[in-house]
Amino acid sequence: MTELTTASAPASAAPAASTAPTAPTAQGSAPAGVTHPKTIKSFVRRAGRTTTGQAKAFEDFGPRFVLPYTPAPLDATAAFGRSAPLVLEIGFGMGEATAHIARVRPDDNFLCCEVHEPGVGALLKRIGEQGLTNIRILQHDAVEVIDHMLPPGVLDGVHIFFPDPWHKKKHNKRRLIQPPLVAKLAARLKPGGYLHCATDWQPYAEQMLQVLSAEPLLQNTADGFAPQPDYRPLTKFENRGLRLGHGVWDVVFVRRN
Repeated sequence: MTELTTASAPASAAPAASTAPTAPTAQGSAPAGVTHPKTIKSFVRRAGRTTTGQAKAFEDFGPRFVLPYTPAPLDATAAFGRSAPLVLEIGFGMGEATAHIARVRPDDNFLCCEVHEPGVGALLKRIGEQGLTNIRILQHDAVEVIDHMLPPGVLDGVHIFFPDPWHKKKHNKRRLIQPPLVAKLAARLKPGGYLHCATDWQPYAEQMLQVLSAEPLLQNTADGFAPQPDYRPLTKFENRGLRLGHGVWDVVFVRRN
């Protein structure tokens, strides 16, 4: 499992100390048309221990960089203190790639959803260490954020890197990349805005390509899978997988005009 995960922790993700700030308890909504006996969310809660450094980052940087969830359209200009292209990231794991992308793309604003508390603390720590100002975090289910905080045509891009692949066939219905969610995301992209997914599980990569290709608002930027965009770095987990001969697949679609 790579670091950037929407639904389950990487092997290195730490388990939650009682001293950590309490994560939101609101449950996410099931994307329309996805049938499963349990509510579908953009994540699965998992155990983790918040380190002393991550807890200190919550204290020092949380008030500025963690936004409260409110079921009302986000005023991105007010939230970031400037007007700039807005990119949504769903599930950033421990924030390694998120911080890198924000650093190499300083002219863009990154709105990042993650419920895993140690991951939020880790990204806050990176924000402080690297002096990043163009990230805001919502520690809340991304599906509810999309439904209630992001009106149509507001996004310039979407990143979904290494979501939980739900390897067993009977669990495939739990995967994040499903037609209802992709339709929501496509509607919230501006014309020319992009949706970039990446996975290290080939069956999931093939499903991503199939689902995105079937969305009428989207158009593939490549003939099949896309070359890895230069802004997405290789994480240590991805490098480890590549050394073991595992593949990584990027899928990049744009919103039609």
